[in-house]
Amino acid sequence: MLQNPKFLQSSPQLLHPPTAAASLPQLHNIPASPCFPILKQFKLSRRELTICGNSSLLLLLGSQALEPLYKSKAQAEEHPPDNNQQNENVSTPSPNCSNKVPTKRAFLDIAIDGEPVGHIVIGLYGDDVPAGAGMFSSIVSGTTGISYRRKEFIKIMPNYVQHAGLRSYGVDAELANKTGSNLAVENLREEWEKVYEKCPGVKNLAGTVSIIVRDPSKPPPKLKLVARKGKLEIDQEEIGRDPNGTEFVIAIKDSPELDASALVVGEVLEGMEVVKRIGQVKTVQENAGSPYFRVAKLIGDERAVVAERGFNRPYSKVVITNCGLMD
Repeated sequence: MLQNPKFLQSSPQLLHPPTAAASLPQLHNIPASPCFPILKQFKLSRRELTICGNSSLLLLLGSQALEPLYKSKAQAEEHPPDNNQQNENVSTPSPNCSNKVPTKRAFLDIAIDGEPVGHIVIGLYGDDVPAGAGMFSSIVSGTTGISYRRKEFIKIMPNYVQHAGLRSYGVDAELANKTGSNLAVENLREEWEKVYEKCPGVKNLAGTVSIIVRDPSKPPPKLKLVARKGKLEIDQEEIGRDPNGTEFVIAIKDSPELDASALVVGEVLEGMEVVKRIGQVKTVQENAGSPYFRVAKLIGDERAVVAERGFNRPYSKVVITNCGLMD
């Protein structure tokens, strides 16, 4: 610090910050600071120059920070919100996947080892899943030339029971070809993808009826060498078969494990006690924990696929003796 008295003679205003009485719009006018007129009349010390510089910098930063607030406020005054548009946004409901209304009713008569056990009434969601509900109703009614009549339930799990559906070969396939029916599952898969994206959470709730459209546990194709016309070629061997869109399941309890493979097409309206009666039938014990089975399935051994089909299969014969549409 220089010890010259002339440098110490300055206005006491330099030691005080700017007063709050100044209006906010004046923050843009930086030369109004008390430092600038003094600079024209006096010589200042380094300390006084530092104080003036810091004060000017704070004023500049404050004006830049407040400028967007003034602009946003002016834009809000120029463009007021449209009340009609806000009401439209509020009144637009989000898609509700839980309140589905059945449009058709179908019935299944069940017998266990030849003894009738009851009647199941199913409501189909024709408006929400037209492809899936249409496939199920056409098979139940027999309009395709084939139906679920005299077909068995092949798997009984703690949370659901599974019906075998129709076969893609043999008599079922011949009857379907005669009537021009298509057992392809492509349309059902597309519908399943839309529902899977649209509806979050568990889809296969207790009492729902679903068609199996894909097999998420199916292993990828196995590469193998094949001799053709004197040359070795690489071919793909499919392990297991894709579902044909006719197998269906009825959930006894909430079954989130089915969401990745089954399309919900309806719900049980009457006869849930019959479904629970089917779930109490004794089944073949599952042996998926065996190390031999796990290794065989890992390498894509077809014998493991065949053995897996027998797991949880009922010892008793659970058959649909009659079926059809009620409406």
